[in-house]
Amino acid sequence: MLTKVDLANNEIGAEGTQYLAKALENNKTLIKLKLANNEIGTEGTQHLAKALENNNTLTELDLTANKIGDEGTQYLANAFKNNNTLIQLYLEDNKTSDEEQHRQTDVTPSGKTLITFDLKDEEKGAERAQYLADIFANNETLNTLSLENDNIGSQGTQHLANAFQNNKTLTTLNLANNEIGDEGVQHLTKILENNNTLTTLNLANNGINAEGTEHLAKALEGNKTLHKLDLTRNQIGDQGAQDLATAFRDNKTLAYLGLDGNKIKQQGAQHLAAAFGNNETLTFLDLAGNEIGDQGAQDLAATFRNNTTLTTLDLRRNEIGKVSKHHVMQTLRENTRLKLFLWDDWDDLG
Repeated sequence: MLTKVDLANNEIGAEGTQYLAKALENNKTLIKLKLANNEIGTEGTQHLAKALENNNTLTELDLTANKIGDEGTQYLANAFKNNNTLIQLYLEDNKTSDEEQHRQTDVTPSGKTLITFDLKDEEKGAERAQYLADIFANNETLNTLSLENDNIGSQGTQHLANAFQNNKTLTTLNLANNEIGDEGVQHLTKILENNNTLTTLNLANNGINAEGTEHLAKALEGNKTLHKLDLTRNQIGDQGAQDLATAFRDNKTLAYLGLDGNKIKQQGAQHLAAAFGNNETLTFLDLAGNEIGDQGAQDLAATFRNNTTLTTLDLRRNEIGKVSKHHVMQTLRENTRLKLFLWDDWDDLG
């Protein structure tokens, strides 16, 4: 019984999609269809949409990077207008106009079936964030929202925050590379303070400074669901590290903390070391690309010497001298569970 078809990256084009569509017209078993990067275009999308109009088994459709355009988007919207089974729809990297971008968010207007919605890289900014907010304000099932590299800014973040502040289903929110800044983080606190379901939050590369981190930390104090927090390539500094350390000192759920490239120095490293000294849930800590120096590295090593849960510690590119690196390795030598990334390149080993 055929339940999954993966034809991604095969250049099947519109003609190949037409043949596939004919095969799908009477299919009653397929639940996953992956057609990413196939040059399907508008014509191919029309064939596919027609075949899926009455489908009641498909739960996942991936049409990433297929140049479906405005018209293709409308075909999909019409096909799935009354659909009650599709839960994952991926339309990343399919250039459309502002008007059709709004229609893309209208594929499942009832708000009862769509669980994952991924429209990364469309560069529509705050206006499209408003569209999404309008569509999903009363959604009862959406659990994954990915808007990475969308340039929504603080204004777009405000639209999303207003829509999702009382949401009880969202588990993954990816806003990486959106220039939301400190103001955007402050808007996000509306979601975080009331949310009891969010497990993954990606705010990488968003121009977040110590001020924004303070808002974030306060919103996450006492949080009992967050499993992964990615703040890679921001500028939280020592103060931001201290605020996060305070927020997560007694945390029992956080397993992944990404702080690569955040201008954290020795003092910030010490605060983090103190916070996670007795932590029993953190498995991944990325502090690469900071400025923790010799003492900061040694403090962290001492903290995790007998830790039995941390499995990955990345301290590369941190202005740590060779002698201190050897000291860190010596301190952690008996922690066989820990995978340590310390040396910047092979020349360090000479």
